[in-house]
Amino acid sequence: MSGLKLDGKKEMSISSEIVDFSNPSRVYVPLMNGNTICACLTKAGKKVKKGSIIGKREDLDFPILSPVSGTVVDIKKCLYQNGEMVDTVVIANDMKETLVKKNIVSDITKYTKEEFVELLRKCAIKGMGGSDFPTFLKYKGEVEILIVNAVECEPYLTADLMLCKLKAETILDSITAIMKINNIKKCFIAYKENNTIVRDAFMEYIENYNDIVLEPVKNIYPAGWERFLVKKVLGIEYDRFPSEVKVVVNNVSTIYSIYKALKYQRGISKRIVTISGEGFSIPINILVKIGTNISTVIKEIGEYKGENLKFIAGGPMMGNAIGGDNLIVTSALGAVTIISDTEDEINECMGCGRCIKVCPAKICPAFIYKNVNNKEKLKELNPELCVECGLCSYVCPSKLGLRDAVKIAKKKVKE
Repeated sequence: MSGLKLDGKKEMSISSEIVDFSNPSRVYVPLMNGNTICACLTKAGKKVKKGSIIGKREDLDFPILSPVSGTVVDIKKCLYQNGEMVDTVVIANDMKETLVKKNIVSDITKYTKEEFVELLRKCAIKGMGGSDFPTFLKYKGEVEILIVNAVECEPYLTADLMLCKLKAETILDSITAIMKINNIKKCFIAYKENNTIVRDAFMEYIENYNDIVLEPVKNIYPAGWERFLVKKVLGIEYDRFPSEVKVVVNNVSTIYSIYKALKYQRGISKRIVTISGEGFSIPINILVKIGTNISTVIKEIGEYKGENLKFIAGGPMMGNAIGGDNLIVTSALGAVTIISDTEDEINECMGCGRCIKVCPAKICPAFIYKNVNNKEKLKELNPELCVECGLCSYVCPSKLGLRDAVKIAKKKVKE
């Protein structure tokens, strides 16, 4: 599969520890799952506990849980990571962390498969690598192989790297339980071949874990793409989903959240977020509560550098540019990247073919760009296969904004 070696810029945010900012006075919980609008199941004035259901994705009966205990004070529009304003539940944090249910499970391998799938649904475990996809759906069928994605191929991002460095043994315990419960034969932990921090973190413990192996992948982007990993690790391809070949791919942060669900029967209440980029004075990894307005944290830890800055929810390749730092942390937000916002001159397509050459999905971004208003032609060009990696825009000498055009085309062919 195609790809490109990029300057990772990861050394900027790697540190010996993670700074804890997990006690905000208020949290803002978007009523969204991925790009699906969810129903609100609470109202202003209502008392909630940590783990209370405050919303629901109705088509999947998939809950949205409060990450704190306190009082709902408002339901208003806030900036979501896709750049849109969405309905958001605002909760005043009472700092008591009062739980809906206190429970510690001594043996996390004793769940049946049915109990496991239902636990993932009730605890609202989602893809934390950016997809926000409900994890319980991946485990409903038969699973033979688990691939744990610790590649983190986007430039600047080191949140998963730091999690592996600090919680490698817990992650391995979680994998072991998942394998036993689902009768999974083999697990591969995929990481970039040049990432010695992730490799060494697992090497310290992995000899004690059967049927779990470390699998290095090339230092190219987008090596962390699900389809790329299945092809690289197993040498097989599939049509739409890895489940077709009895494979599950989970981000390493998702694996860690599954451990919390198995051990404490709780949902995702906080996560590690990388704040990095040349536009920020102190690139860092922080532990932050879901629903935190990231602007309140940034004001405490550093300052912006330069003018005309671009704020990106996520990494510079696949992330979404947003209008400022007034962004809410979700379980799928692994980074905020702050870089200079240069205005490139847009020219006509040169027909150089670079976008086609680097595209890992083997589609033709320039052709899709030219036909973005021709729905019938778009159907022939298969924009729905796009992984939105951004390589086409990155290599385009005419600065055409190809990724954005293909995203628009994807929506049009689905209408």
